[in-house]
Amino acid sequence: MRKRWRGALLAVCLLAPALVLAYGWTQPSTSAQSTQPPEDDRPEYIPSSPTLPASKPSKPSKPSKPSAAPHTPRPSRVLYLGDSLAMESQNALGQWLQKSGQTSYRSAPYSGTTLCDYLEGRPADSLVPDKDKAAALVRTFKPGVIVLQFWGNSWGYTPCMDETQSDTPAYYARYASDARALTAEIAASAKRAGIPRPKIVWVLQGPDAFNRDRVRKVNDLYRSHAAATGDLLADAGRRVSPANDRYTYARQLPCNAYERTRPGYCTGDVTQLHRADDPLHFCLAPTTSTPRPCPRPSPGIDRYTKAIADTVTDYLRG
Repeated sequence: MRKRWRGALLAVCLLAPALVLAYGWTQPSTSAQSTQPPEDDRPEYIPSSPTLPASKPSKPSKPSKPSAAPHTPRPSRVLYLGDSLAMESQNALGQWLQKSGQTSYRSAPYSGTTLCDYLEGRPADSLVPDKDKAAALVRTFKPGVIVLQFWGNSWGYTPCMDETQSDTPAYYARYASDARALTAEIAASAKRAGIPRPKIVWVLQGPDAFNRDRVRKVNDLYRSHAAATGDLLADAGRRVSPANDRYTYARQLPCNAYERTRPGYCTGDVTQLHRADDPLHFCLAPTTSTPRPCPRPSPGIDRYTKAIADTVTDYLRG
């Protein structure tokens, strides 16, 4: 009997481990609390990878860069300086620029002026007060663009020209010299103000009713200077010239598409640019002793200022 009992006991001892392995029997926990970690503390499941051990979490991928936003032009300050043509057209230019929605605009024209009137430190009398000199306005207004409109005055009532006669070698030399000096003053003033040097837009002039070659030479001077300094040209004069002859004066021209949509602008498909008693200015209102912006719609002013605004807007849009 003893031998049988010992044999049975030996069989049970040998069989027990096998049953544990086969059926997963374990000793019950002595605590009523579950040993499974709470949901928030469970480790994240990391799938195996041929290059990264399954026990280590993979590095988070870098977020993709957002697509570049479309280019939006930044607002820029535009300053308009010049003579009586700028005086009469200053409001119209501001309206064209306002339509582009990207400019802050200021104008400070004075009738009868030349480039030298806007220079600082000249001993001669000037038609422009110190506060409105080009360099002074660069310091206070801080423009990004400066439009310079100068017909080419040289009359005796423009003191800073020292009675230089029009259409002479001294006249053209003086304009070239003053253009260089004015550009240099603008650049120096911008540097002192801590702003980029403003882009200068030189306005090319329309035909002279009495001397076509004078305007051609003045425009060539502006072209040469702008090319040397990296500045811009606005050929406003072409918009008020016959299509087949840039320097032939015309008081009337065929209507363009814009003028055909404006009441009173066209008469028999022809639009009026100048008054019969004023071959220079484009304002169709009578001239007054006090210079002023043109008080009535005038096709010549619209043509002229639209050309300037197009040049400025194209530059600002890059």
